Amino acid sequence: MASAQPNCIFCEIIAGQIPAFIVHQDADFVAFLDRHPLFPGHVLLSPRNHYETLLDLPADLNGAAMANTQLLAKAVESCMEAHGTFIAVNNRVSQTVPHLHIHIVPRRRKDGLKGFFWPRQDYKDDSDRESVRAAIASEVKRLSTDYNSPVDSSTL
Repeated sequence: MASAQPNCIFCEIIAGQIPAFIVHQDADFVAFLDRHPLFPGHVLLSPRNHYETLLDLPADLNGAAMANTQLLAKAVESCMEAHGTFIAVNNRVSQTVPHLHIHIVPRRRKDGLKGFFWPRQDYKDDSDRESVRAAIASEVKRLSTDYNSPVDSSTL
């Protein structure tokens, strides 16, 4: 089992040592807003334990990773009024933080994302970021109840 890694910003966020806009958490994963989002509502899902890449994630966590990704994608699409989502994982190349994280990005037709030249669109301020965080967290909780998801919503 991997544990927290010194000097890993995601391990520090997960441990509560660095403030973050958490939208969901369960026993194995924490989801929070990206500090430099492609679009508002861009969420990162990371395992609590430090695994550098998807290839390092233990097989017994694959189901929970995908269930959380699916839940977050539904929540982001719904509350951000998106036409869909972009789900991505970088393994080493283009991985800014060497701690596994799954990107859940709201998408709209003609939103300007073409290939891999993606301009970042930041939040206006922390109040705007908090509003988006609260909306996604609320939608995750609703979806967890509505869809009888295997994700533990008691920690929301």
